[in-house]
Amino acid sequence: MKRFVIAISVFVLAFASLATAQESRRFTVEELLKVRRVGDPQVSPDGRRVALTIGDVNFDANKTITHIYVMPLDGGSMKQLTSGDRSATSPRWSPDGKKIAYTTGGQIWVMDNDGDHKGQVTKISTSAAAPVWSPDGKWIAFTSDVYPDCSDDDCNKRKDEEADKSKVKAHITTRLLFRHWDEWRDVKRTHVFIVSSKGGTARDLTPGDFDSPPYAVAGDVDYAFSPDSKELAYLRNPDKVEAISTNSDIYIVPITGGMGRNLTSRNKGYEDSPMYTKDGLYIIYRSQATAGFEADRWRLMAYNRATGATAEITRGFDLQVEEAALSPDGNSVYFTAAERGHAPIYKVALAGGIPQKIVSDVFASGLQVSGDGNSLVFVNSSMAMPAEIYRANGTGGGVAAVTNVNGDFMARFGLRKAEEVEWAGALGKKIHGFIVKPANFDATRKYPLVVLIHGGPQSAWNDNWGYRWNPQVFANNGYIVFAPNPRGSIGYGQQFVNEISGDWGGKAYTDIMNGTADVIRRNSFIDKNRIGAAGASYGGYMINWIEGHNNDPRFRFKVLVSHDGVY
Repeated sequence: MKRFVIAISVFVLAFASLATAQESRRFTVEELLKVRRVGDPQVSPDGRRVALTIGDVNFDANKTITHIYVMPLDGGSMKQLTSGDRSATSPRWSPDGKKIAYTTGGQIWVMDNDGDHKGQVTKISTSAAAPVWSPDGKWIAFTSDVYPDCSDDDCNKRKDEEADKSKVKAHITTRLLFRHWDEWRDVKRTHVFIVSSKGGTARDLTPGDFDSPPYAVAGDVDYAFSPDSKELAYLRNPDKVEAISTNSDIYIVPITGGMGRNLTSRNKGYEDSPMYTKDGLYIIYRSQATAGFEADRWRLMAYNRATGATAEITRGFDLQVEEAALSPDGNSVYFTAAERGHAPIYKVALAGGIPQKIVSDVFASGLQVSGDGNSLVFVNSSMAMPAEIYRANGTGGGVAAVTNVNGDFMARFGLRKAEEVEWAGALGKKIHGFIVKPANFDATRKYPLVVLIHGGPQSAWNDNWGYRWNPQVFANNGYIVFAPNPRGSIGYGQQFVNEISGDWGGKAYTDIMNGTADVIRRNSFIDKNRIGAAGASYGGYMINWIEGHNNDPRFRFKVLVSHDGVY
């Protein structure tokens, strides 16, 4: 937490000499950290209530503490179900709606749907996360990081104790993929377990020297029970050298245990997010076709369990499928897609066809469909509005907020909505991005401009709320913020994504420079003598590139900040 505050503060202070004084009530880093973090909506089986999580920063403890709440889906009072100084996350309704499973203290617990009668389900030494109920309510699947050569928890516990007592802390590895970001992955493996929903000894359904789900590529939960509760679909990468592979396949295994069977071995790109249709005829999942390419287009696929045939549901759809949820009748799939800095909701027939956009002007995530099919529930946010839970009817109409957790707090800042802009980039290609102005913007004044360059590079600036590189923090410290989506950004078709490959400092550089020049030219309130830029990861790379090519005759950058940039 302190490192986050320091990092953002450094970026803001780096431009301090460019900025003008602001009124006392500014949206600062400190105010950003006071925003309550709403997420993980879960609709009850009867479609009447929604469970959700809210995280609050505890400044004294230097951490965010998250708790579980429940409220009527049609609005009304919210009830807090968990409390204390330990977070409670991942609320999941039992199939009959009477219980809620969740994670706290590194274990799976179950409570009544009103928060009473809390009971611990797992007591595994290696911790448990991400609970999933079986449809018959008898089992809960979860993940745990274990030693691959251990067959029981006593073995894992003993090895952990030996490692803690050992004075030798050096890491010796024979695997190339021994670390991911800031986490060592050279000893333990992630496995999927099941345990009785009433508690007991957990069983490892994916034993072996591999990760399931593959930790470098998987989502929050990448396993699912079949409708008859007899089988579990999960992810695994079968390739020997995982560091150069994106071959995450879907396997199935009986819940009684046994050898997993690979359903998608013919495709060498990613697969993830398996879901069984209610009738059990199909497994729906996301897939990428190109081996070794993490930024390929995510497609929706259907695997026929009777014939073994696969078919693409979203054939011809040239955007990334982000999240998906099945209609209760199993005839349709709802999904969100990255589209020009937004994430609208689409609907497509299971048999395929042209996806229909049914909810626009949102940045939807955490998509859920109620059991009766009458409600779509999702998290929505924008650059001017922190995340809240929203709902729409089954056809996409009637979009409305269910929660208003941050409304009163945010009202005091008067944040301005992001404005969308376009300009001609390299080779005349139309490029898109966003401008954010201070809350007290005055067109008669002169403002410094800061250009924020996103990482990836196959990512995008989106009109959604974020806690890293929040444009409002920059804007309300006295800047006009320009957030371009140059070549390589997602949401503009796969060819646009592909054009960054092997050309990191080429067309994307021109896209950014042309956009900056265009924003300066069109807006007289920008002081062309006070232009700065900042970026992280690939954004840091581009900052480094700009530093060596800061000779555009139309303007010059006066300040450049590279965060985790490579050379």
